[in-house]
Amino acid sequence: MMIQGRSLQLATALTVILVSIGAALIVGAGLDVIAILVASSLVLTFLMLHPEEEHIAPPPPAEKLSPREDYVDLPAFRSIIHGLDAPVLIIAGGRVLTANSPALKLLGQHILGEDVRIAIRHPAAAERLTSADALTAPTKIDIVGLGTRAQRWAMRIIPLDSQRLFVFLDDETDLHAAERARGDFVANASHELRTPLAAILGFIETLQDPNAGGDAQTRARFLSILESEARRMRQLVDDLMSLSRIEADKHRLPTEMIAMPDLIAEVLSVSRQNLGERGGDIVSAIGDDLPPVQGDRLQIGQLLHNLVSNSAKYGRPGTPITVQARAVEPGMIRLEVSDEGEGIPPDHLPRLTERFYRVDSGRSRALGGTGLGLAIVKHIVERHRGRLDIASVMGKGTTVSVLLPQADRSDERDGKDTENSAPETLS
Repeated sequence: MMIQGRSLQLATALTVILVSIGAALIVGAGLDVIAILVASSLVLTFLMLHPEEEHIAPPPPAEKLSPREDYVDLPAFRSIIHGLDAPVLIIAGGRVLTANSPALKLLGQHILGEDVRIAIRHPAAAERLTSADALTAPTKIDIVGLGTRAQRWAMRIIPLDSQRLFVFLDDETDLHAAERARGDFVANASHELRTPLAAILGFIETLQDPNAGGDAQTRARFLSILESEARRMRQLVDDLMSLSRIEADKHRLPTEMIAMPDLIAEVLSVSRQNLGERGGDIVSAIGDDLPPVQGDRLQIGQLLHNLVSNSAKYGRPGTPITVQARAVEPGMIRLEVSDEGEGIPPDHLPRLTERFYRVDSGRSRALGGTGLGLAIVKHIVERHRGRLDIASVMGKGTTVSVLLPQADRSDERDGKDTENSAPETLS
């Protein structure tokens, strides 16, 4: 249309010029005027014969729109659904229209096209997913027992349109377990602190009574109990603080090079002094060629101290407390502490590293245990990327094994070269 309008304008202008030339000839105009009019007519004629069509891009042809496709069937939408790690379903008319691999693994391969009440056997979920009332906003339903009895899920339902629902299952099992463990920890810690504190307050009130507190023998006995309970409280606070520090550093890999024979000898020397008669039962088998460990010296020492103390408490008096350490393949050091005691029933073994867990609470408290020793050991082992194993035979005793990675020899050489090299002199 634009080119046709331009041609019409040029034709009109040419007609006007030709009429002007005729008029000029009639009135006897000069040759210069007639020459200008002729030149103008020639230019206009050229423009009419060669329009600038090639310089104007024609508009693109109108695309033919195909019937609108359902976005649920689009490859991109399906790629998103099947690319998610969490179970996802599309529900249409109360039936499972689409499900990704995690959903099929959780609920079964048969759920496609199945009634959602059969696919997800949970009353609250079934009621919401099959309700006749259209869902207008996202909603959340907590589900317990889907998959296994202990699993907890947050089902998030998002309406796609009036007929279809997007269902996302978020596994919150670990979150709930962590919350429960935190609550149990606070309750247990409060109980463990309250028990000696109540005893201390009770004995103080007794000592304040002139009749009871005036007796020297009674006073000495009560003061001895007060000291024992106070020491127990201090040990519990120390263990709680130690556990907190270890957990705070658990994501930082320690870098200190530890000569294990020297560290083990140092810890056992202190243990022999502190454990009284049981200290004389400690025997060790440590090779001088034991490779170094890359770790935290204080924590490894605490780990060994806790294991030796446990063996001294629960092993039979007069029986050996055996400490062994040797290099094992591939690239690990095995540290073992064994006692000859009553042993631990098999059903208790998986829970020994839980905080405040005791096989025999009364005996443990009587021996001064806080219930945190093996929990501290477990966290130290985890920070050092090691492995903890507890084996026990009833009537024979218990062996606790700790596997720790050997230090990289190249790192050890680099450290020695650095130590032996002369310091740089600043000019």
